[in-house]
Amino acid sequence: MASSLYSRHLRTRIAEALTDTPVVLLNGPRQAGKTTLARQFANGGRRYLTLDDAATLLSAQQDPTGFVRSLDSAVIDEVQRAPGLLLAVKQSVDRDRRPGRFLLTSSANLMLLPGVADSLAGRMETLPLLPLAGCEIQGGKGGWLDAVFAGNMPRITPAAARKAVGDALVHKVLCGGYPEAVLRDSARRRAAWAKQYVDALIQRDVREIANVDKIDHLARLLKALAQMSGQLCNFTQLAGQVGLDAKTASRYLAIFEQMFLLRRVAPWSANRLSRIVKTPKLHFLDTGLLCSLTGMSEISAAQQRERFGHALESYVYGELLKLASWADAEVDIYGYRDKDQVEVDFVLENRGGQVVGVEVKATASVGRNDFAGLRKLAALAGKKFQAGVVLYDGAETLPMGEGLWALPLASLWLS
Repeated sequence: MASSLYSRHLRTRIAEALTDTPVVLLNGPRQAGKTTLARQFANGGRRYLTLDDAATLLSAQQDPTGFVRSLDSAVIDEVQRAPGLLLAVKQSVDRDRRPGRFLLTSSANLMLLPGVADSLAGRMETLPLLPLAGCEIQGGKGGWLDAVFAGNMPRITPAAARKAVGDALVHKVLCGGYPEAVLRDSARRRAAWAKQYVDALIQRDVREIANVDKIDHLARLLKALAQMSGQLCNFTQLAGQVGLDAKTASRYLAIFEQMFLLRRVAPWSANRLSRIVKTPKLHFLDTGLLCSLTGMSEISAAQQRERFGHALESYVYGELLKLASWADAEVDIYGYRDKDQVEVDFVLENRGGQVVGVEVKATASVGRNDFAGLRKLAALAGKKFQAGVVLYDGAETLPMGEGLWALPLASLWLS
């Protein structure tokens, strides 16, 4: 498979979890590389079984207890296709709590299914696997988040950064991170893959996790949402434009989130904030898929810079999520925007409450005004403010005073 060409940084986290946890769940979208990665742990007494196989699926659905009883240790792929299997796994590990017994994969967020989170509480660790990060494609170490929180700004040589600016940056955003898409040579072939991928999700996978009777509306809503990626979104208004009521649109949006296609980014708040805008931002998790849905090309990216800027912001969001999945520090990602229109694209907060602000600019230079939101964040966060970073389409790492930095976008994947 294409994904076997790339080393995944999450592999170490999976191996660690299997040493002390009975059940480990690898959660992420279809064709992100879960199967390839999970099969690397199918050795010795740990069998590999996939519920994409019709006979295996039927057995798991008809007799989940008997199916699991026959397994001492196993990798079970695409477990969302037989949710009843999870109760049988719980019963099995309650009898035998040895670590590393089950490695599960799912292409739908099982934590959103009723009863799953409670039934496996204390028995299962969940790890997210999204499409390839830029550092996995480029061979970077993937330590950007830990470095920034430690106050050690990632540094790359200007020569290396210059190879990743301009047209090279646009190409990276347009390709996204799905292994099959990354390896395709032309925009036309990537678009063909993306169309088949979305069609398969809507026609098959959605039916497995939800009762949807308006498939055409679902597809139209997804395309409409793609136009809003990187922006604040009035979902009720958008629903009306595609012929859906607000309640149905909200349910469909939750399905897209459950399938790891997009995510709403909640606003950051602290006790001292009183004028924050509550509307969340919307971000697609893969910009290759996003650009296919919106029809963005290298030509339109050059001609419509604001539109490309929104896609670039979503690209950075996806990269930050991937970096956070294996970082030493547990990091949550928020946005900030107040009623005076002062905003910070991303507010990163670790478990200790330390805060890093990240602004994204699709320009080759930065100015004083680009740091206005970060200065506001620094004042609000006080002593918990660690750093403010403007990621830009340039090659130099520049200190801008008061804990503020301008960093090349390429530092996300080359450091």
